[in-house]
Amino acid sequence: MGAGQVAAAQPLLIGLLLLWSSYGKFADPQQAERTALPRLVGESRATGAYRAVAGIEALVALALLFPPVWTVEAFAAVLLAAGFTGFLVYSKIVVPEASCGCMKASAKPVGSRAIARASLLLATAMAAVPATTGWWSAGPGLVVLVVEAAAFMMLSAELDRYWLLPLRRFRIGLSHPLAGTASSTAPLAATQRRVLLSPAYRAVDGLLRSDIHDYWDDEDWRYLSYVARYDGRAATAVFAVPHRNTTPESIRVAVVDETSGLTLYRPAVLATV
Repeated sequence: MGAGQVAAAQPLLIGLLLLWSSYGKFADPQQAERTALPRLVGESRATGAYRAVAGIEALVALALLFPPVWTVEAFAAVLLAAGFTGFLVYSKIVVPEASCGCMKASAKPVGSRAIARASLLLATAMAAVPATTGWWSAGPGLVVLVVEAAAFMMLSAELDRYWLLPLRRFRIGLSHPLAGTASSTAPLAATQRRVLLSPAYRAVDGLLRSDIHDYWDDEDWRYLSYVARYDGRAATAVFAVPHRNTTPESIRVAVVDETSGLTLYRPAVLATV
């Protein structure tokens, strides 16, 4: 496997990633409101800029997958990936509560994983610059894409529910999360793990804007609160976690208005996956 084959294989992975990212933006342009774009370009232009980025991603992706000129597409991918990385660093510094808005709807703030993923995309695009043939001629070089795709998956918080949460569920199945604790009160980390695995968390994941904001115990229940946003209104998501029932389905959640305290959203039926 030569360096030329590895370079030739990169456009296939980059093109597919950009198509996925472009589709997510076109499917839900309202994600723009959760990113740092309103701060960067103004609220009135944020959605338009978001769609424009999606269009550029799609064009570069198609050019990489069906390239008429090799070097031009690779350099365009480098510039695009560098822009992504810079934007995410800007978001984390200037608007730390903003979400990534990269691949799929998510309310999680920009973190080190998102920046690392953008940096990996930049490195992959730079590796594609020396390519002189199409990805269909990469031969053994395509094997490298398996490792790179796995790295992208591990750095994508949007995909956690497909591999990380099942892995956590499996680990909890092997040993009770409270095993070995001397206290009768559940450790906060164990409670958080139960919440992350619950249907209640999946029901409001897109509304959350913080990690655990506060928690308290009341008789047989522990309550966890998160900063949230519902229909453009500042809100608080409150999870009720029973001490004695450890099943994920026993956890309940309600989203209440930050000012009035009125309940804005309470999932009636929490289905399991």
